[in-house]
Amino acid sequence: MKSGFYGLPLILSFVLCTCMAKILILLVHPNLERSKANQMLLDSLPVSDNITLRDLYELYPHFTINVKEEQTLLQNHDVILFQHPFYWYSCPPLMKQWIDAVLEDGWAYGKNGNALKGKKWIQAISTGGSEKAYQKDGFHGHLIDSFLLPFQRTAELCQMEYQKPFLVQGTFQLKEEEFQKESLRYRNFILSHLEEVHNG
Repeated sequence: MKSGFYGLPLILSFVLCTCMAKILILLVHPNLERSKANQMLLDSLPVSDNITLRDLYELYPHFTINVKEEQTLLQNHDVILFQHPFYWYSCPPLMKQWIDAVLEDGWAYGKNGNALKGKKWIQAISTGGSEKAYQKDGFHGHLIDSFLLPFQRTAELCQMEYQKPFLVQGTFQLKEEEFQKESLRYRNFILSHLEEVHNG
């Protein structure tokens, strides 16, 4: 019998592929060519028909977002993952613009706003500062979770399942072998969500 996904019998492999979660990765980095961390994370992504990658700065250099297209993509995926650097304790401006434009009242939240109910919200974030810097007694004086509270509340308002973020920290000091470890960790992180059977 022919082998399919992960070496499983072809028929079983097909069944698993149709049930696996679909992941939408929204890359939001205004200077990707200067970010070794984010480039290596992208290179580590597994090849799968269930993963859709969109570079928002490439798609919308003038911040004019195709709201309906973005909403359709959101509805067609189970996991929404934003990959972005941590800018001034928040996200790059295009991500904020995307949130403001795409997550409309009456669609994502509010009366009859149930389009995203049950979908997962995840952020894969790179920080120049170390994990130690984001402690109460560290340089920034707060845990990174405190800075991410607005995103958590946004997800909750949209009835989404807010997930613990994937963090790559201290990127300014990481050595080559540490970048490789983080890339492998990201690949396994993506696979773990990809392999969750979608019951919807």
